[in-house]
Amino acid sequence: MARMVECVPNFSEGRRVEVIEQIIGEIKSVKDVALLDKEMDGDHNRAVISFVGTPEGVKEAAFRAIRRAAELIDMNKHVGEHPRIGATDVVPLIPISDFTMEECIKLARELAIEVAEKLHIPVYLYEEAAVRPDRTNLAEIRKGEYEGLSKEIEKTPERKPDFGPCKMHPTAGATVIGARMPLVAFNVYLETKDVRIAKKIAKAIRFGDGGLRYVKALGFAIKERGLVQVSMNLVNYSKTPIFRAFEMIKSEANRYGVNIISSEIVGLVPMEALIDVADFYLKVGNLKKEQILENRLMHLAKSQKEGLEDFIHEVASDSPAPGGGSVAAVAGSLAAALSSMVCRLTIGRKKYIQVEVEMKKVLEESEILQKQLKELIVRDAESFNAVMDARKLSQNNEEEVVRRAKLIQEATKKAALIPLEVMEKSLEVLKLTKVVAEKGNLNTVSDAGVSGLMATSGMEGAYLNVRINLPSIEDEQFVKLTRERAEKIKQEAEVLGQEIRNVVNSKIG
Repeated sequence: MARMVECVPNFSEGRRVEVIEQIIGEIKSVKDVALLDKEMDGDHNRAVISFVGTPEGVKEAAFRAIRRAAELIDMNKHVGEHPRIGATDVVPLIPISDFTMEECIKLARELAIEVAEKLHIPVYLYEEAAVRPDRTNLAEIRKGEYEGLSKEIEKTPERKPDFGPCKMHPTAGATVIGARMPLVAFNVYLETKDVRIAKKIAKAIRFGDGGLRYVKALGFAIKERGLVQVSMNLVNYSKTPIFRAFEMIKSEANRYGVNIISSEIVGLVPMEALIDVADFYLKVGNLKKEQILENRLMHLAKSQKEGLEDFIHEVASDSPAPGGGSVAAVAGSLAAALSSMVCRLTIGRKKYIQVEVEMKKVLEESEILQKQLKELIVRDAESFNAVMDARKLSQNNEEEVVRRAKLIQEATKKAALIPLEVMEKSLEVLKLTKVVAEKGNLNTVSDAGVSGLMATSGMEGAYLNVRINLPSIEDEQFVKLTRERAEKIKQEAEVLGQEIRNVVNSKIG
């Protein structure tokens, strides 16, 4: 599995979409990084962005995002409910696959140094990356928020940053960078406008005040909804699961005669965290992630991708099989797949209602051909291996010599007939491709063109593999009939291929 890190930076801007889009643009500009999620909250005036990628890519994307935020967000003008000390308030790095927490800590510290030195922003390290025990907890670093830290950072030794200047950046303030395990940002809304109740409940459930071990919580007023909110970070969802925090909030709310209106998860959430909730409330018992349909499909897609990668690796190796014959069958199968795609993008469109019945028939036939050609990928390699195995047979006596020669001839005939079958199937694909090129969705005509090219390539590749086997076959009648059949298919396929190209080029213009 690839080395992968997740980054979930929090920015002090939740009202100006154009600002967050520019920051996201910086993240997307980095190779080997993929955006996962974006959440904006107007009341908190805060945005949470999630992205994932290689360690090097994530570090570069995080730096670019912090730099852009410093240019676009002025903390002197920022107002919001959520605690914050900077334009880029906090940047957690999370190990996802083939990357240890120790490596993640090192990466966090490298990013912190770069931000401090190049952007002149004071940086504090937290959670696993903290170099001081009193800074493990993010809340301790953010005490007094931007306004309080601005007054103390230059005068109070305890507020000195881990890296960078002992003064706030003129607009960007300060930043917290760290390494941690995945957390769940979980909010619960209460049916009251009294924010004091939310604050009391938050105090009751957070670990810092004697509550649940892995819960950080605050109470907020959500003015737009006329409600209050208990906002939480569950920093270890396996040891303090979502349902336990929810049930404790419900119990505390009952003390004040307040109902829970709803709850929400901000950003992404690990599947196991939701499975725990289902197990608790539905009493399913022993529910496993393997039972989740989407998870099974994801693993299936991954195995198919790995299968393709393994095939390409085998073709590139010093093993003679799979070789050109199998690759020719792959080309034919891909051609059939493209024809199927064009059919699916045509069927159901009002503009093409007159050809819908015909497209459905073409789709059915192309699906069959795709499957048959996929089977020929393996059969071609097996036929070559059968020839080689026959040639390795012993020749210690006349009987063994005769038997070996017979088996070589049988295997070689099969090795010629299988690519001939690939030629036949590729020709059938070309016939279908001509139909979809002429009558299919105009927006997919280039795909029909590629289908024609792939089918022609598959046919020509298979033709070479037929020819190379014929000189080794002693049965003259077999050789004559096979060659004639191959030449006839080739001629017909070449005509069809040119006709498809003409149709495609005329429609593209």
